[in-house]
Amino acid sequence: MNPQNHSLFENNAAVGAGSVFAGSSAGRACDCADADLDACGAFAQRFASRAHACADVRTDARLSKSPNSVSESSDSPVSDQTHELSGCSCETVVCDDASRIPIGASRLCADATIESPVPAVLVRGYSFAYPPEEGDCCESSAVLTNVNLGIEQGAFCVLVGATGSGKTTLLRSLKPELAPVGESSGDIFVLGRALKPHKASCAADHPVDQPVDSAASSITPLESAQLIGYVMQDPAAQIVCDTVWHELAFGLENLGVEPDQMRRRIAEVAHFFGIEPWIRSKTEDLSGGQKQLVNLAAVLALRPRVLLLDEPTAQLDPNAVKQFLFMLSRVNRELGITVVMATHSPEDLRPYVTQRIDLSAPGPIGTFERAKAALSPYFDSRSTQLADADAALTARDVHFRFDRHASWVLRGVEFLVRQGSVHALVGGNGCGKTTLLRCLAGVLTPQRGRIDNKLAASQALLPQDPKALLVCDSVREELMEWASRCDYDEQAAHVMAQRFGLSDELNRHPFDLSGGQQQKLAIAKLLLAQPRLLFLDEPTKGLDPASSADLSRIVKALAAEGKTIVLVTHDLDFAFATADEVSMLFDGELACTEPVQDFFESNLIYRPNSECRFFGQITEDGAAHDE
Repeated sequence: MNPQNHSLFENNAAVGAGSVFAGSSAGRACDCADADLDACGAFAQRFASRAHACADVRTDARLSKSPNSVSESSDSPVSDQTHELSGCSCETVVCDDASRIPIGASRLCADATIESPVPAVLVRGYSFAYPPEEGDCCESSAVLTNVNLGIEQGAFCVLVGATGSGKTTLLRSLKPELAPVGESSGDIFVLGRALKPHKASCAADHPVDQPVDSAASSITPLESAQLIGYVMQDPAAQIVCDTVWHELAFGLENLGVEPDQMRRRIAEVAHFFGIEPWIRSKTEDLSGGQKQLVNLAAVLALRPRVLLLDEPTAQLDPNAVKQFLFMLSRVNRELGITVVMATHSPEDLRPYVTQRIDLSAPGPIGTFERAKAALSPYFDSRSTQLADADAALTARDVHFRFDRHASWVLRGVEFLVRQGSVHALVGGNGCGKTTLLRCLAGVLTPQRGRIDNKLAASQALLPQDPKALLVCDSVREELMEWASRCDYDEQAAHVMAQRFGLSDELNRHPFDLSGGQQQKLAIAKLLLAQPRLLFLDEPTKGLDPASSADLSRIVKALAAEGKTIVLVTHDLDFAFATADEVSMLFDGELACTEPVQDFFESNLIYRPNSECRFFGQITEDGAAHDE
C-alpha cells in the first residue's frame, strides 16, 4: 500500500471505529431490521428479543425418554436413536444420570399444567431463502432446505454447523419477532403451537415422528413473548438500560407485571445467578461475561419455557465461558427449561448436552498433542526468522482512561511487536485488550506514555463488530469499495471472495449473511487494501473450526510475506496455532510476554482445548470420531 492511501484508514472504519458509517447504517435500518438486529439497533426489536415470559403456564410434560446430562467422563453409551434428516442430523444423547429434576418441579412456573407429550420444538419440511436484492435477476438465496427435527421438552440441545449453514436463521425462525424475511415453506411448532398458520401436509413428507395436533392454533405475539426466550451473540447488543436493576426490570415493566411481583422475580434471578453484589452497577461498567449473565437473567425473569441462544459465548474469555455454561446448565437441569444453543464449540458443552443437531457434516476432531507435534517445526522456524527482527511497534508507559474521573484502563503498559510477527493479546473480559489495540492503531490517544508505530502509513483494523466495515448493498460492492484508492481490480476481488468462500454470496446484502460470513467479508475487504500492519480484534468470532483454521493459515502466510499482525482473541486454540508471541494483559498491565510455546506450557489457566475440531482441521492426520 502506498503512503498516500493512509487517509483511507484514518477516516474509514478500516481503522476501527466505524462511527463514520453510523448515519449510513441508520438510514437503512428499516431494510435490515429483519436481517440483523445488532446492526439496526432498533429499540423495540431489542426488547422483543428478550421479552419472553411464562408466568401463566407450567410444564409437567411426560417425556417419552427423559433427557439426562452426559458427563465427559461417563461410560454411558450414546443413544442409537439417531435421525438422519434432510438438511440436518439429529442425535439424542442419553445416560443413566437420574439426578435431573423433572420439568414439573420447575419453581419458576405457575400452576397451570399441560398433560401433553408434545415436543418443545418440532420442525417439519422447513425451507428458507433470503430474497434477491432489488433489481437483481438472480434467484433467492436458499439457506435451509427441507429441515426436519424434533427437540423434547427439558432437553439441552446444541445446534452446530459450518459458517453460513443456517444456524442463526433457524434459531430466529423459532422466534416470530425475530424471524427473517424471505421465502419459507414447511411447519414450525413450539410447545405444540404453530409459529405460522398450519398447513395440512402428507406425513410421508415429514420423517420426524412427533405428536402434534393437526389443528394446532397459531401462536400469538403475547404467547411468543411468554414462552420463548432469546439470547444474542453480542452481550452488549441486547442491553438497553443503564443499570443492572433496570435491565432486569425492563421486560417485566413492558409486560405489565405488578411491582411486588416484579421485585420478587428480580430477587429470584439475582440470587440464582449470584449478581446481587452488582445489582445497582452500571451496565456499561460490566465485563462481557457479566453482561451475558445479565442478559440471561433478564430473560429468565420473564419465565420462558424454551430458551434460544445464538453463540452466547463467542465474545467471552475462557473462564467466563465456563461460568456461563455452568449457569446455563443449572437453568436447564434445575428449572426444567428447554435450551437450544447454536455454537461452534460443542466440545465445551459435553457435560451438559442431551441432544445435538448438525446442520452440516462435522469435521474431524484433533488433539492438542497432535497439533503441538505438527506445529513444532513451524515454531522452530519462526523463532529463527524473528530472532533479529526490528521492532515495528512499541508502547512505553501507556496510560489510558475514558474519563478523567474514571479508573485507569491501561496503567503503564510496555509493549513491543517485532516486524513480520504475529502477536496475540489475551486476558479476561474487561482487562483492556481492545482498548490497547485501539491505542496502538491510533484510534484512541493515551493520556500518558508514547506509542511508536513505524508502519502507521499502511495499517488497517478489524473491529470487534465486523458490520462497522460493511456499508454497501452487496458483497460484490463491499469488495470493490476501495478498488480505485488501493489499486486492485475486480479479478483480485473475485479471487479474495473465492479464498473466503464468498463466491456464491456476491449478490447478497452483507447484512443477510451469517455472523461468520460477515467476519470473513470484513477480513477479505481489509486484505484487499494490502496493509503492512494489521490489527485484528476477535478475528475468529462467528467462524466454524474449518474457517478458523483457514484464517490461521492466511494470517501465517501474511506474516511469511513480511506483514505484521497484532490480534486480540479469546480463542486460545487459534492463538496457539497462529501466534509467534503471546502477551497476557491483567489489571491494565502486561503480566507477561512469551513465545507461544513457552506461554502455553507454563500457563495454569489459559490452555488450549485438549481436543477439538479446530485441531482436527490444522493437522493432516486428524481423524473424525464420535464425541
